[in-house]
Amino acid sequence: MLASIHVYPLKSGAALALESARVQVRGFEHDRRWMVVDADGKFITGRKHPRLTLIRAEPVGDGTLQLRAPDMPLLRLAPVATSPRMGVEVWNSHVAAQAANSESDDWISTFLGHPARFVHMDETCLRPVDPDHSHPGDIVSFADGYPLLLISQAALDLLNSKLAQPVPMLRFRPSIVIAGTQPHAEDGWKRVRIGGIDFDVVKPCIRCVFTTVDFERGEFDPSGEPLRTLLTYRKTPKGVSFGQNLIPRGTGLLRVGDAVEVLA
Repeated sequence: MLASIHVYPLKSGAALALESARVQVRGFEHDRRWMVVDADGKFITGRKHPRLTLIRAEPVGDGTLQLRAPDMPLLRLAPVATSPRMGVEVWNSHVAAQAANSESDDWISTFLGHPARFVHMDETCLRPVDPDHSHPGDIVSFADGYPLLLISQAALDLLNSKLAQPVPMLRFRPSIVIAGTQPHAEDGWKRVRIGGIDFDVVKPCIRCVFTTVDFERGEFDPSGEPLRTLLTYRKTPKGVSFGQNLIPRGTGLLRVGDAVEVLA
């Protein structure tokens, strides 16, 4: 069963828990269509700037977000269609994104304490998925690499049974949480159908220091958890694995409570 749905309108920003979300080719509608970059256009994330997790971004239509953050004024963040596009880098991808206005850039620069800018991915900004794990024409948002991330609730429950202090699921920033499976059952899946929409299960998600960010405080957890414990039982040759990346093979609406069917 589909237990919860999460979107992150601003990359590395706070999660929004939804009862339903529309699946599009590059992921959930509104998910990670905005990103923070430095003066050179290189992406900025919570791995180095955990305070980003304190920014709550809510879609208000037409690509526009309403942003709230501690000790900052409310900001209406909108793309500027008439501005020249800005070349930006996210991991190994280079795309031409829409810029925001200077007022918005001043806001994020003040919040982070150094020069930064907001950029927006509109429909003409196309970022291909890694061809080693996708079909030609597959695209993704400003997410790290794939349109959606699925984790079983049982995987988190197993982890928390090993921790002195349990961690919330949002430490792992899933798109979709599945209930009613064995721990890490998703590791054996190749294709899955959720609410009538098919998805390819393409690659394990390799975890990093971002899992150690306490998003309620916008700071790293001094214990180094849960990554420290995950290293004891989830380490693979490519790193610590937790959850699976998905690519949708259809579009439509998903709702909490939808049935989950493993196809392969």
